[in-house]
Amino acid sequence: MELAISTPALLFSTVSLMMIAFTNRYLAIASLIRDLHDKFQTNKSTFYVDQIRNLHRRLQLIRNIQIIIVSSLLLSSVCILLIMQGLQLAARGLFYGALVMQIVALGLSVWEISMSISALKIELSDMEDQLDRWQLFGVGKKTDDA
Repeated sequence: MELAISTPALLFSTVSLMMIAFTNRYLAIASLIRDLHDKFQTNKSTFYVDQIRNLHRRLQLIRNIQIIIVSSLLLSSVCILLIMQGLQLAARGLFYGALVMQIVALGLSVWEISMSISALKIELSDMEDQLDRWQLFGVGKKTDDA
């Protein structure tokens, strides 16, 4: 199989979209951490500590995803140079490496999404406790009008 220059170039759009998505996630998480830090300064609740730990792990994961994605882009770029030099075997190896890196980055993004869901569960846990207490007093019960 001979690689054309356009083959590794296909990865560029994927890398761009993933970088935009994870940069936005990074900025959102950084903002949440700042807000939680301020709240923690006034109320030393373990609730805030759990949230901040989760967000910190997610930031580390997002950083690793971005490093892998940028490395994939670098391999794709070098792959194009090798194709232009006629070094198909080396280009193929780098292209496979770039694809594997993107697969790893996508797998890590699934992990980060599951961590995000865990963070939301922590956030909702105190609301669920409050709703359970309200239902004890008859507040928030559903009525059947049908």
